[in-house]
Amino acid sequence: MTVTEATRTHTAEAAAPGCLSAARAAQELTLKRGEFDLAVHLGLIRADPATAGARPRIRQQEIDRLRGLPGFPGSLRDQVRTAGTAEGATLLGVRPARFTGLARIGCISPVAFYLNRYRAVVWLYLVDELVAFAAREPDLIGGKNPAGMRIMLEGGTDWRARNWRSRRIDRLLSRADDPWTRAALQASALDPVQLAEVVEDPYERAYLTRMQPDSVFGRPGSLSGKEAMARLMLADDPDEILWRRVNLTLELEQAREVRPAPRPGYDPAIRPAPIRPAPIRPARDRPVAVRPAPGVPGPASGQSGHAPRRPGGSPGVGRRLLVRLRLRRPGRGDR
Repeated sequence: MTVTEATRTHTAEAAAPGCLSAARAAQELTLKRGEFDLAVHLGLIRADPATAGARPRIRQQEIDRLRGLPGFPGSLRDQVRTAGTAEGATLLGVRPARFTGLARIGCISPVAFYLNRYRAVVWLYLVDELVAFAAREPDLIGGKNPAGMRIMLEGGTDWRARNWRSRRIDRLLSRADDPWTRAALQASALDPVQLAEVVEDPYERAYLTRMQPDSVFGRPGSLSGKEAMARLMLADDPDEILWRRVNLTLELEQAREVRPAPRPGYDPAIRPAPIRPAPIRPARDRPVAVRPAPGVPGPASGQSGHAPRRPGGSPGVGRRLLVRLRLRRPGRGDR
């Protein structure tokens, strides 16, 4: 640890007594930083929620709990042990090409990656998951490739990045309670064009960017690492893009009900949200209350003279949602 890192660690621990920085906690648990980050991501180490621009912090009680587990530190280190393609193929008893094929069609999913000296992405897999897969699917380990597997590989299928994104986002969603944070996690997999099509309000897009956790996909150190991270973060398959767009729309609707996105001169923390006036419809579209003639019974108590609404929500909600996602052109009845 350098002098600068030691100074930052001491200052942070003094500001939050009883909590350790990530670097100090990794030392206490005899883990490498990559192993520590993976353990936190997998939920093996409970961390306090990180504030904006800060790293997660670990309570001393959590360190003591982990150090008291049977087999520490080997038992904890084994749970975050990863293997690349060559080591993974050796564990499964197959050739590296067969191992890569199984990973490309989604039989095994990577949990992390790093860049080699040629700046190529090297996927890493949890050893425990590889061992469990070998015991669960022995037919895929030995023998010829199934016909379906050959067709997918010949068609260029490669779900490694997609599965990595999915498991990372799902893990973060399981720990996110704030609806805007959940929407931001869904938005993190969409490029700016896709995001603008789903979220037309620029203030909402800016708020989603601000609400994204700083370590959504780890912490790339070098410039090449940041560039690789930016490429891998974005969905590139039509099905995945559609899935993220739909989920973002649903999460965004819930977030808007909780609080609006902040705008210039408005702070939702100290002022109530402004009430938006209802849109004024043309006179021909407004329902008109009809006074019953003498001797004619009016509507029952608790009812109005307006025409009853159709059951199952407001009319055309499904069509309007599809129009927002650009999956259907607005027809005559959607205008």
